[in-house]
Amino acid sequence: MIQAGNEGADLATILDALCPMHVILDATGHIRHAGPTLQKLHTETALIGRRFMEVFELNRPRSITTMSGLLSVGGVKLHLQFRDASRTGLKGVLVPNPETGGAIINLSFGISILDVVRDYALTSADFAATDLTIEMLYLIEAKSAAMEASCTLNLRLQGAMIAAEEQAFTDALTGLKNRRAMNHVLARLLDSNESFALMHLDLDFFKAVNDRMGHAVGDHVLQKVARIVVDETRSEDTVARVGGDEFVLIFPGLPDHATLERVARRVISHLEKPIPFEGAMCNISASIGTALSSDYEAPTADQLLADADVALYASKHAGRSCHSFYVNELRDNPQNVVPAKARAGPQIKAG
Repeated sequence: MIQAGNEGADLATILDALCPMHVILDATGHIRHAGPTLQKLHTETALIGRRFMEVFELNRPRSITTMSGLLSVGGVKLHLQFRDASRTGLKGVLVPNPETGGAIINLSFGISILDVVRDYALTSADFAATDLTIEMLYLIEAKSAAMEASCTLNLRLQGAMIAAEEQAFTDALTGLKNRRAMNHVLARLLDSNESFALMHLDLDFFKAVNDRMGHAVGDHVLQKVARIVVDETRSEDTVARVGGDEFVLIFPGLPDHATLERVARRVISHLEKPIPFEGAMCNISASIGTALSSDYEAPTADQLLADADVALYASKHAGRSCHSFYVNELRDNPQNVVPAKARAGPQIKAG
């Protein structure tokens, strides 16, 4: 627990060493202390004394704007980002402190670590000594050096540039596009005013498989999911892995509800089948939410992604293994989706 006086200072020093990306909040939600790495990321203004929700935007769970709301999600994985121009994405977990009414929130970079290390010039001194991120970065650096040497030996300059660009847009584990590639595709489609559909797919029960059976099994499942989704989409479609078990599918020139529903149902049906791995069976499913660019007068990438995410969580509220199209009613009350395994769009309960 956080104590006043010297004992509190000693705790802050300990947390700086063990969790250099933590924040200590008081009962009003103001930041009373921040780890050294977190302060290094946010150099535009001082963190100390500011309200946590003024510095960070909470993407999931959504609609939390108060300290009491934050305390209600203690122990839940948080998805958030800086509100400054960097928009750096972070993961976090909150532990309430009953003695002060405040909390400690520990943050991490998730799968965006490579971009963050480059953008902020972080070094091993910015991570806890036991953080496996450092070892991972060493391995990635060694792999990148080996790949670069191979390209130098076997390709001319133009070929090496193409290979480097492809690597920058590819998820290393699954071979799918990554978030950067997805953003590039969305920008191109929006600039061209071409109608398209955006699906947000999140795996159900994947965390249980990953925690119980190990990361090797989890990686195998993600690779199998990637193959299934690619097989159920067209060559001109984009399939991107944008998070640990999150995928975005982009369908240019396909605003048809019935066709999109059939695609979503085929994907869900395939993912509900157990995935074998070394004699064990891995059971997952998927929830999907879809937003159509044609439903907006002036669509933006952020709006489409946010609304597809709302539709995705409507599917989860409906019992998972479901697909929902975004409609405005979902943003205010996603629980009003009628559970259904197949439908042309979300059905809203009459109020």
